[in-house]
Amino acid sequence: MNAKKFTVIGLVAIVALFFYLGMNAYQSRVQTAQDVQVKAEQTRLVRMHSPVFGPQNAPVTIVEFFDPACETCRAFYPIVKNLMAQYPNDVRLVIRYAPFHQGSDVVVKLLESAKSQAKYQPVLESLLAAQPAWADHGQPSIETAFKVAEQAGLDLVKARQDMEKPGMQAVLQQDIEDLTALQVTKTPTFFVNGRSLSSFGPDQLAALVAEELAKVKK
Repeated sequence: MNAKKFTVIGLVAIVALFFYLGMNAYQSRVQTAQDVQVKAEQTRLVRMHSPVFGPQNAPVTIVEFFDPACETCRAFYPIVKNLMAQYPNDVRLVIRYAPFHQGSDVVVKLLESAKSQAKYQPVLESLLAAQPAWADHGQPSIETAFKVAEQAGLDLVKARQDMEKPGMQAVLQQDIEDLTALQVTKTPTFFVNGRSLSSFGPDQLAALVAEELAKVKK
């Protein structure tokens, strides 16, 4: 290898290193700013209308900002379920809506109508299973989502009526206001007892749950 090539490789490595350090510093600043905001706005994490899985009085609460059309939310659903199965008496999941994708606002209302019919979990799981069929981000097939929900046991006629009620829009609007105030910009975003993940990933989520659980078990 001649000196010129060695110099070029060295410069590329230095630029890559500065880029990596810069990104880490930026992400750290963003996370710190969000943590401060969440601490100041704790009441925005859980609302009375929020769907809850697990025991209501669990000492550890996972709040997930969720978009039904989000592929990563779909991938994390079994991961979060496994965590809850691991701690059946100590962990609960609270769903907050973050309808970032086109058509997700309508599917959120569909889920809320399923909740009023006590069909929330089967409809949610059916929609996630069928997500590739209806959740095209550029051109979602909402009618396909409706058919999936109906096949999961939803009374579609009643659901369509419920979705037109003002209270349904109010739920959606409240969640959007909260995610904006808490600086949530992507899905899924998790908070565990009000704490954000140090970095994103299933292992980080499991570690934070275990850490919070250890605190309450002392």
